[in-house]
Amino acid sequence: MLFIPLQAAAPQAGSALPTILMFGAIILVMWLFMIRPQRKQQKELNEFRNSLRKGDKVVTVGGIYGEVVEVSEKTCLIKVDGDVKLRVDKQGLVKDYSETAQK
Repeated sequence: MLFIPLQAAAPQAGSALPTILMFGAIILVMWLFMIRPQRKQQKELNEFRNSLRKGDKVVTVGGIYGEVVEVSEKTCLIKVDGDVKLRVDKQGLVKDYSETAQK
């Protein structure tokens, strides 16, 4: 004969506070280790794009290295090699390598 204790099958009538605290702790950890650093990185990237000046050496998302020749509100004209110039969206610029190019 199969015997199932009634206490194990019945739902527990306890407090929901531990469950709520656990979910709150999980959300806090996700915010500290995932959301907050991502927002900081995005803010730094936006500051970089807004502070672009003529002569800055930059890298595009596609890996093209160039020097900024002209800056407008949404685009930049970068000199790639010789007389080759590309107009790229500012959102496509990800890195300034002016300091590393001089070393």
